[in-house]
Amino acid sequence: MSCVALFMGLYAQAAATSLLAGSVKIDDLKVERSESRLLVSMNIDVAALKQGASRETVLTPVLKDDEGNRVAFPSVTVAGRNRYYSHLRNDGNNPTPNLYRSGKTSVIPYSANVAYEQWMEQAELAIEEDECGCAGRTLLSSDELLQQLDFKERVFAPQFVFITPEAEVVKARELRGSAYIDFPVNRTEIYPDYRRNPEELAKIRKTIDVVRNDADTRITALSIKGYASPEGSYSNNVRLAKGRTETLKNYVQSLYAFEPGLIRTSFEPEDWEGLRRYLETSGIENRDLILALVDSDLEPDAKDARIKRDFPKQYAFLLAEVYPGLRHSDYTVEYVVRSYTDVEEIKALMLTAPQKLSLQELFLVAQSMEPGTPEYMEVFEIAVRMYPDDPVANLNAANSAMQIGDYAKAARYLLKAGNDPQAIYARGVLAGLQGDYDAAERYLKQAARLKVAVAPDAVEQLEEMKKYNSKK
Repeated sequence: MSCVALFMGLYAQAAATSLLAGSVKIDDLKVERSESRLLVSMNIDVAALKQGASRETVLTPVLKDDEGNRVAFPSVTVAGRNRYYSHLRNDGNNPTPNLYRSGKTSVIPYSANVAYEQWMEQAELAIEEDECGCAGRTLLSSDELLQQLDFKERVFAPQFVFITPEAEVVKARELRGSAYIDFPVNRTEIYPDYRRNPEELAKIRKTIDVVRNDADTRITALSIKGYASPEGSYSNNVRLAKGRTETLKNYVQSLYAFEPGLIRTSFEPEDWEGLRRYLETSGIENRDLILALVDSDLEPDAKDARIKRDFPKQYAFLLAEVYPGLRHSDYTVEYVVRSYTDVEEIKALMLTAPQKLSLQELFLVAQSMEPGTPEYMEVFEIAVRMYPDDPVANLNAANSAMQIGDYAKAARYLLKAGNDPQAIYARGVLAGLQGDYDAAERYLKQAARLKVAVAPDAVEQLEEMKKYNSKK
């Protein structure tokens, strides 16, 4: 295998160097590194090196560091006439390698390699010069630094910028539901045992009781909105929707004796929007024509009459199968949750009732954990599930995903992380970790201009990475 094929890794190249008062010049010096070998190559110009007949100069490239590690490459010997022939006569079975006669050689192409070791990544490459006289006596010994090596791999390891969420002054929450109370035709009275009413009324009670029986919560409001279906006259539907909503309010009040004003009511005489939602996803015949009537500017009674007249088959189906579901009461229980400061209590709630926790409380738990651990990751996953559209939750979840190398998940979270400086910085970090250095540079420099404190360091790391990779 040729040297070109073998040494395809990192390399360093140095300018020309003069040795021995200019009598020796080192040119085209290269140090190349593969996974397992380190190659040194150079041209040694000895045209100006004048040796006495009985003298020689030995040049030995060496690698060394401050810890005492050292390795020598094969030497080059430039000998005067007598010394040259003495080597040829006397070296026997161990000929002097790289032996040249002074005055007969101009440029010596030199190449040698050794096994690469970790300490060499920032070692010094020097050349030792020994001038010897008769019988090999050393007359002068010195060394010259040729190059400071730097093969230390650059790793893009920027800091991750998490944002501490603001504490909620009031932790307001709500539970929503819909009940389908059956009323006798054209009546507003509730009969708790009539048809489906036991199950539907139980749904409302269960929603209220979940909050009411929790010592950590307090109900602040209960909203009820009643709907009637579109058939019949609009004026009568106003009466029915309003009356049935008021009746349901009185029923709930009789069960719980809430403070006056806690229950709020409203009504929608005809649930055309509910009908529209059904039609949009149905395969009913003439769906688009019926939808056009629903969306028209006709008065409610005229709409209902047109659908009944123009599409009698479909109207009969809607009346039997769809309109009953449009007679419903939507309810919302609004409540507040107390604050939590005990980390262990918050950890327990994460598993049983995460909806009671604020982002700030979840972040408090994360700070007590080792970054990058599964438990640490789970905190941010819970946070983003509870607050899926919150920029801070998404930014922090993206950072935690990047910490473990899940860049695809981080990219998804960053879509909802907003455009604050910290989010711009995080997008730069993600681009850098994925090797898109041009995009990373744009984001990180923008973040630096926006005063993200750690952005300049990330930019510097990125520039080092680009330089490093350009040597590969």
